[in-house]
Amino acid sequence: MAAETSKPAPPPLRPGWNIPQPENLPEPCIWPATLALGITFLVWGLVTSLMITGVGLLLFAAALKGWIRDIRHERTRH
Repeated sequence: MAAETSKPAPPPLRPGWNIPQPENLPEPCIWPATLALGITFLVWGLVTSLMITGVGLLLFAAALKGWIRDIRHERTRH
């Protein structure tokens, strides 16, 4: 007879516990880090120079737009 391979039975669940269902996690993206960099440049620019504030504002706007676009497209994919 061939040896049967079987998985051991899972332990019984405690009262009130359940088996977690698989979740769809969002795909990683660069937008949160870019948004944080934009905010950092905005604050740093307030202390140093108007040019750095402008760069921070551009980074902030681009990251916010990209992140919102990714969220909207992610909802239509799933």
